[in-house]
Amino acid sequence: MRELYTPNHSAVHRIDARVKVIFTLAFIVFLNLTPSGAWPAYILFFTWMFSLSLSSRLGIAFVLKRSLLALPFVLAALPLVFTGPAPLGQIPVLNTPSLTYSVVGFYRFASIAIKAWVSVMAAVLLAATTRFPDLLTAFSQLKVPALFLTIIGLMWRYLFVISDEVTRMLIARTSRSATAPGSNRSGGSLFWRARVTGGMAGSLFLRSIERSDRVYAAMLSRGYTGQPAAQKTTRLQKKDLLALAAGVILLVLLWLLGVITGG
Repeated sequence: MRELYTPNHSAVHRIDARVKVIFTLAFIVFLNLTPSGAWPAYILFFTWMFSLSLSSRLGIAFVLKRSLLALPFVLAALPLVFTGPAPLGQIPVLNTPSLTYSVVGFYRFASIAIKAWVSVMAAVLLAATTRFPDLLTAFSQLKVPALFLTIIGLMWRYLFVISDEVTRMLIARTSRSATAPGSNRSGGSLFWRARVTGGMAGSLFLRSIERSDRVYAAMLSRGYTGQPAAQKTTRLQKKDLLALAAGVILLVLLWLLGVITGG
């Protein structure tokens, strides 16, 4: 398992984490409030995010690859194409009867797909240009409840612990699974593989509980009280406030453009 943050020297990396958090949330909100079919506004939203991706020096292929996380949301909206209201269209399919689709439903599906894709691009850009501790500090300074931040922080850190445990178990399984003569794969039948996988899942659950007890005992011995470490609050610089204000104003203008051009 790899960190989401990608170190680099760019203007986007140097922006205050609070500014990036607020701007990203505002970007996602205004994008999703834009009416369906507002194609000029969608193009400008995408162009803006595309430009930020280039400015961050992450590489557009890197951002696009990670933004594939939006695919499940897109597939969930696919039934709109076939269940939407009239007018209806026909898609010829070889020698079979034509497939009926809704023109309005297709536009709604396309709008949802673009919104989901660009929103995930914004989230990916935030995570890739901001260290996770800086994100937690930013949320803390933005008055997000401390308990919520503690849960997120512990969950994220121990995902790597569980990932390492899974990797060791997979290596152990591979070392104990010889390849049969005349076969290109190790192990037994599909039923055997399912049984082994179920046993590994149960073993991982037990190991996770034991590991969490040891980790928690180590945390208590080092003075953990259940509260996140106090962070020094710093004021935003004037240039950060101006950049944030300019970004929000542009978002409002793009949203108004979407309201005018949307269906």
